[in-house]
Amino acid sequence: MKSKLWRWNAADLRQSSEPTRSRRSVTTAAAAVLLMTLTPLATACSGSGSDTSHGQVRATAAAAALYEDNLVPEQGALLGHYYGAGSMAETDARIGRKPAVHLTYYNWEDDWAGSSATREDFAEGRIPLVNWEPFDVDFDNIINGSLDSTIEERADGAKALGKEFFLDFAAEMNEEEGWGGHDPEKYVAAYRHIHDIFVERGATNVVWAWCPNVTDSPDAPPVMDYYPGDEYVDWTGVDGYNWGTSDPDFQWQSFEEVFRDIYAKLAEKGKPIIIGEMASDEVGGSKASWIDGIVPTLKTEFPLIKAVVWFDVDKERHWQINSSPSSLKAYARMASDPYMNP
Repeated sequence: MKSKLWRWNAADLRQSSEPTRSRRSVTTAAAAVLLMTLTPLATACSGSGSDTSHGQVRATAAAAALYEDNLVPEQGALLGHYYGAGSMAETDARIGRKPAVHLTYYNWEDDWAGSSATREDFAEGRIPLVNWEPFDVDFDNIINGSLDSTIEERADGAKALGKEFFLDFAAEMNEEEGWGGHDPEKYVAAYRHIHDIFVERGATNVVWAWCPNVTDSPDAPPVMDYYPGDEYVDWTGVDGYNWGTSDPDFQWQSFEEVFRDIYAKLAEKGKPIIIGEMASDEVGGSKASWIDGIVPTLKTEFPLIKAVVWFDVDKERHWQINSSPSSLKAYARMASDPYMNP
């Protein structure tokens, strides 16, 4: 079932080492955190005969060596938010807390490192999640170096920030946006080129999140064909929604049902997973129950998901957290759960 029917231009959403090697050394603490995270996977697959589950276990040792901190919480999961249904102060008051991660959107030419939103996030203790969207950019020009000056400027700006933050470049490449023309080889080459320039220029505080859509476009290559490689990705990720039943071609999906299939694919990489965008509609079921199911499902089914970001806006569907009183109460309960406050 298709999960994303539309895409916005970033301008409409904006808020008023070696280059090919992982940039961080291994620490015992980091390995321990990941091993603890993957333990439920090992237990679940014992005697199951599932190739996917065994692959998750085999990935444990290798994945533990890939990163030191990379913003991975020692326990639980980070809560993130896109503020599209009220000011940050109003929304935080509704939730009863300040989310740990703040999602913002930028076009190719935008100076996201120098933006007031990014700098205010750091000043107020939030982690920026920069969604960098290359609208109208020919990926051949990224690959051949024609756009290196822009990439170098962004890398220098990122380095100057001096703190870790998430960078999600060209998200949902497997869906209708089709960055690079639905050509995985071209997409991967462009992603790696940008990553390499950032590392070469010392922007090692960037935590690289790779976030496809939860479903592939019809007749497009499968999602994992777009994976840039373990040395280029710190967090795997996914954007996914419960679209409800207001469209007769759609059916109500629980939180677990939305992400079940792609989680198995991402978990093969053994990396922390971020849900870069998610939300539920009100039509077709209980949105409050959908939200209430998030934390239990993270604990029991999706232990590698270490951050979730709610897309809080009323557009196409009633994604906003306060679409009903019961939904808002459920969201506040979820936000206050110790698991979401690591």
